[in-house]
Amino acid sequence: MSEQIPARAGEAIPTDPRDPTDPADPRDVPHMRRAIALAARGLGTTSPNPVVGCVVLDAAAAVAGEGFHAYAGGPHAEVVALREAGERAKGGTAYVTLEPCNHTGRTGPCAEALLDAGVARVVIAVADPNPMAAGGVERLRERGVQVDVGVLTEEAERVNAAWLTSVRARRPYVTWKFAATLDGRSAAEDGTSKWITSPEARADVHRLRAECDAIVAGIGTVLADDPLLTARTPEEEKPRERLPLRVVVDSGARTPAAARVLSGHAPTLVAVALDADVPPHLHDVVRLPRTPYGLDLHALLAELHRRQVVSVLVEGGPSLAGSFVREGLVDRVVGYLAPALLGAGSAALGPAGVATISEIHRLEIEDVTPIGPDLRVVLRPGGRQGSGGATASPRPAPSKEN
Repeated sequence: MSEQIPARAGEAIPTDPRDPTDPADPRDVPHMRRAIALAARGLGTTSPNPVVGCVVLDAAAAVAGEGFHAYAGGPHAEVVALREAGERAKGGTAYVTLEPCNHTGRTGPCAEALLDAGVARVVIAVADPNPMAAGGVERLRERGVQVDVGVLTEEAERVNAAWLTSVRARRPYVTWKFAATLDGRSAAEDGTSKWITSPEARADVHRLRAECDAIVAGIGTVLADDPLLTARTPEEEKPRERLPLRVVVDSGARTPAAARVLSGHAPTLVAVALDADVPPHLHDVVRLPRTPYGLDLHALLAELHRRQVVSVLVEGGPSLAGSFVREGLVDRVVGYLAPALLGAGSAALGPAGVATISEIHRLEIEDVTPIGPDLRVVLRPGGRQGSGGATASPRPAPSKEN
């Protein structure tokens, strides 16, 4: 497993060119699927590191140890699983969701830990795309360990999508979250929006927030709704232990001093234009270039990447969301749909660079889950797809949100 290693700004690291093997043994699948489930337990706590899970079998193919990477700087998944397995790991098999690292960061190389334990075979889902941390496969093979790469790669990449995007694209992974009625309205005609969805859906949103490194909203949302933008427990409405960075996209530096987003509950970054007159109550500010449609969102993501932000949740409002979609910067969409109709009011998505039906942004449904009386729909870009999300259109409408 690799730790996040800084690279030059804007430098892209391609996907690993090594050809993965396709092990014919179907007995590998359930153990790797278990390792992927273990990896998911680290979502929201390992950044800027990846989430990784590991299952170790003994020489008789019985499970001897399990582990996952729980927090940055803590023991890696392989180390946790090997500690649990003890002497039983000798001659056994290790299933790991990400190639074991071959470098020393805050912890030692996991490839060496596997060698020291006497593991005879290592099965890997995803090769490490970071060249400064990769090399575990070669090191293990040099020492006579059988290594198979490519078991349940797609599933393992999905759970680690944020970190892989950060390494490969050199920008954070972007999720756009919205809540709407069945006719796509996020607020009534008079601007009221509390509450369209149920308490259960809102609690799920706080879980989603807690898994991200930053929560982004536009100045329009801040002025209209005065959100706190923290991840809170549903029972007591208190902030969780982990505090995602709050980001306000505010080209004119209009965020009021009394805005709840500037409270001490969590850190806040305000993105303003290069020529903005910044008031003294805005402390952490980044100046960004303007585009014809608002602030440069590519520059914003580059700044967040520089701050080791791996995953971003875009919450509001419709104009800012439309800008992210138009620029091809949305990697995942999570929609909460209430069984209700408004007929008028604000749409969930603002202008997104679609002038004609042939330019529509197609999405692929990944999951549909009932949340209380509502539906949670998870989708990813499809059809008009670029390197990150939906492909940009040459004829976007100007954004008023940022």
